[in-house]
Amino acid sequence: MKKTFIIFKKELLDTLRDKRTILVMIVIPLLLFPILINIATKITVKQRQKAEEKILNVALILNKNAESFKSLLKGNKKINLKENVKEHEITNKIRNGNIDFVIVFNKDFDSKVNARESGIVNLYYKSSEEVSIQKSRIVNLLKEFEDNLIFIRFKELKINRAIVKAVEINEHDIASMKEKFGEKIGGILPYIFVIFCFIGAMYPAIDLGAGEKERSTLETLLVSPAKRLQIVYGKFGVIFLAGIVTAVISVFSLFLTLKTSQEIPEEILTILLRIVDYKSILLVFTLLIPLCVFFAALLLSISIFAHSFKEAQSIMTPFNFLVIFPVFIGLFPGVKLDAVTALIPVLNVSLATKEIIFGTIKAGLLAEVYISLLILAGLSLCFCAKWFQRENIIFRNS
Repeated sequence: MKKTFIIFKKELLDTLRDKRTILVMIVIPLLLFPILINIATKITVKQRQKAEEKILNVALILNKNAESFKSLLKGNKKINLKENVKEHEITNKIRNGNIDFVIVFNKDFDSKVNARESGIVNLYYKSSEEVSIQKSRIVNLLKEFEDNLIFIRFKELKINRAIVKAVEINEHDIASMKEKFGEKIGGILPYIFVIFCFIGAMYPAIDLGAGEKERSTLETLLVSPAKRLQIVYGKFGVIFLAGIVTAVISVFSLFLTLKTSQEIPEEILTILLRIVDYKSILLVFTLLIPLCVFFAALLLSISIFAHSFKEAQSIMTPFNFLVIFPVFIGLFPGVKLDAVTALIPVLNVSLATKEIIFGTIKAGLLAEVYISLLILAGLSLCFCAKWFQRENIIFRNS
């Protein structure tokens, strides 16, 4: 144990001297979230304000109908009304950006409405995220126009408008605020935990395996009094620690960003900080420990196999996608934690995280996730230890 700790201490010092490792472990997680969240929030708020405040170019083709709607549009200061557009010009005008929306009333609109039937209005636009906000403004004006027509219709018939509402539904959502927001947040957190855990472990693994082979310093370790098993456990401990520390720093950076950000609306921020409590985060971290053992053992095995630092990087890069893909599957609707998904590595952590954030995790399924992760971690560590015993693997480039 003492020799293993000496190896661990030596490798840890070497790792902390490596600028790339420090950059990936500490600097990137600390800076990434403040930059990304603030930029994304500013862009979203600015785009929404721009869409809501933009003066829209709206072409109106009445076909000698709905004069009152024309008056409604003219009274709106954020609408620039165009009345000289022909129906055959609609597509070109919208595609060229000359017109934002075209509203066309059917020729029989007034006659249909006067006969107490439904008149047809056609709304033309080119869809985009910004236009969807602008469209709601036009739709609201049309609904206001419709409400006025319905009011007149009921007044003429001398009927109480409430007569058409035979059933009034009172909705009672028993889902807590934690459950409502938990699904979205629970989908994001696994990305943060799992991916940073993997990336944080990757660079130390490359340096402590392939890097030492490339620098020809591995031989010095092999002729030391320490046994090979003690060497591999010392290296493994540093890689495991790097993965966990990176995940912790990334989460700390996220919380710090949420608390200090002035761009996120206060009511949303309060809910976010309330539902992601410390107990939930600590429980998720207990899931990360065996997962990080698996990552560390896997990455060290690859690094030991590789001839050089560059080769280790090229082999490990595709594994990023293998890690991201199960987390991504966890975001799909209907994919839940059950007896089967609890056995699938990475996916089980993603789904269990969502359930923990919901506050709906079942003890039996959580135990299954722990057992499957611990078995996987144990097998991967045993494989790594045996892999390091093989001369043909350690001295592949000799």
